[in-house]
Amino acid sequence: MDLLSVTDLGRDGLAEVLATAAAVKADPARVAGRLAGRKVGLFFEKPSTRTRVSCEVAAADLGAVPLVLKQDEVGLGKRESVADVARTLDRYLDVLAFRVFHHGDLVTLADHADAPVINLLSDLEHPCQALADLQTLAEARPLAGATVAFVGDGNNVCHSLLLGGALSGVSLRVASPPGYAPAPEIVERARALAAPGVAIEIGEDPQGAVRGADAVYTDVWASMGQEAEAAERRRLFEPYRVDERLFGLAGPAAIFLHCLPAHRGDEVTDEVADHERSRIFDQAENRMHAFKALLLHLAG
Repeated sequence: MDLLSVTDLGRDGLAEVLATAAAVKADPARVAGRLAGRKVGLFFEKPSTRTRVSCEVAAADLGAVPLVLKQDEVGLGKRESVADVARTLDRYLDVLAFRVFHHGDLVTLADHADAPVINLLSDLEHPCQALADLQTLAEARPLAGATVAFVGDGNNVCHSLLLGGALSGVSLRVASPPGYAPAPEIVERARALAAPGVAIEIGEDPQGAVRGADAVYTDVWASMGQEAEAAERRRLFEPYRVDERLFGLAGPAAIFLHCLPAHRGDEVTDEVADHERSRIFDQAENRMHAFKALLLHLAG
């Protein structure tokens, strides 16, 4: 199977991967060498710190060989068609993990490769991040019945969190400036997947979204490829900055989440990013454990 969307795991598969990630984190030795002899391709069309290092280390710890490929080497869709890249790499590798600008390229890769294709980030979703997000939330409280407030751009990270949360019993409140809400089709899908009692609320009021929440999540205001919009986005998103006042509206045990890198002073202040209940570096670490669990699920 492929993982282009977090929903590809299904409800049971997602629960299994999260349980494995927690077990692997508690006792890394239990899976050391489990994928010896396997070869994991890691392709990056856009730069990465956490994704590249966490995935390389995860593969190596499992005994697999990670091979990193960059766009200037492969020329995905430019030097060579996406379909031909898929057919070629499929002959060499046991897993194809791609970080791309366009989600459609992942669909084409999956259509032309027999090996599992993993979405390491696209313009539509970031499923591996959602796995780490849910693992981190589960370390603070049970997922079922939890409420997460996502404040800011309804982007790929927000999309996967909505879908993964719906599958895990987590209610989501998203607050975004007008015109920056998550895609309606993603919201509709999340609501269709949500169990009774799980609420998916989309609005523009950050205070209302955060009030009483179990976790407050934000992301950068302008992602890679959106640099030309940065000034306009800063103007629109300034009321959505997560500062101590806004974070203080959340529940008394609420945690703060951010997928990183953080633009401190924009979407979050230092006081919140470094708060005693901030879990942003646990999230970063959990990218590694979650990817191990995912590799075991897809290739083990």
